[in-house]
Amino acid sequence: MNDNQKLIEITSHFITPTDAIEIKPLGAGHINDSFKVANGYEEYVLQRINHSIFKNVDQLQNNILRVTTHIRKKLEEKGEKDIDRKVLTLIPTHEREWYYHDKDGNYWRMTRYIKDSKSYDEINPDLAYRAGLAFGDFQRMLADLPGEPLFETIPNFHNMEARLGTFREAVKRDSVSRVKEVSDLIEEIEARADEMCLAERLHREGKLPKRINHCDTKVNNVLFDSNGQVLCVVDLDTVMPGYVLSDFGDFIRTGANTGAEDDKNLENVNIDLDIFEAYTRGYLEKAREFLTDTEIENLAFGAKLLTYMQTVRFLTDYIDGDTYYKISYENHNLVRSLAQFKLLLSMEENFDKMQKIIKETAKRYKC
Repeated sequence: MNDNQKLIEITSHFITPTDAIEIKPLGAGHINDSFKVANGYEEYVLQRINHSIFKNVDQLQNNILRVTTHIRKKLEEKGEKDIDRKVLTLIPTHEREWYYHDKDGNYWRMTRYIKDSKSYDEINPDLAYRAGLAFGDFQRMLADLPGEPLFETIPNFHNMEARLGTFREAVKRDSVSRVKEVSDLIEEIEARADEMCLAERLHREGKLPKRINHCDTKVNNVLFDSNGQVLCVVDLDTVMPGYVLSDFGDFIRTGANTGAEDDKNLENVNIDLDIFEAYTRGYLEKAREFLTDTEIENLAFGAKLLTYMQTVRFLTDYIDGDTYYKISYENHNLVRSLAQFKLLLSMEENFDKMQKIIKETAKRYKC
């Protein structure tokens, strides 16, 4: 049986394949393997779930089902049309399961393909505004999800205290003798460590709630229609409890950087305040109604936090000998660490401006 025949066999557990079925690779995802399935007039997305990262597939799929079902209900209540293009639709197996576990130990799922949709990798202020609308609305619709909290698909994913613990263990091990080389950067990280654990402290004090977060708020995780209007948020594997400032901050970290995440020329790397303002405007237009004052006051801090966190994560991997992130050259993770730290420095320099933008925007949308 060749690879295409295997994929058709997997597909047959969800739908009945026609003689003309076509299955082709889709996208270039870093985590799951995705395929577009054309079966007559119907189109689907088949994905092999990376269960080395998402170890509890049953809970993972239950999260996605609960989230998409709730969003669909919200859209129906609003009288939205074309709902199948505005929320992901999971396709169950013939046995009414939400994934298929094959004999080789792989886990598979299927969703309906959203036709006439597109995503973007590049960013500009107008697109940042619309992405802010998308992620703000996503959180708003899920703010009243009933029942137990969602399962944490990657434990401590945005927990700064846990990330620092892992970092310090790596420094102590110094398994490939790189600590001396990066001692200055280690000092910079430790100098900010107490400040950057603020979110966890606020949560323990009952001042910062955990809400449903997307946890991967990049612009390419939003689908748009042919007119550039938001359809829906996708890539829901990491949807789980977290702090809204983390979701806000991760978009700013990735979208409002004037340079590349691994830019060797640090002069290229700065915070783009136009992107920051546009995303803030879109996000608060949708999310202001459910956010607390503490959450709003810490959104700009969230941008610093996630940039600091990614600096720590890249440097941890470099010190450990590049065991987690894929690298293209020997000191790639160090280059990434330095670029992220430069972005953090730019945010620190512009922090008062960022706070002012948030304060003025929140006032505009105050209920």
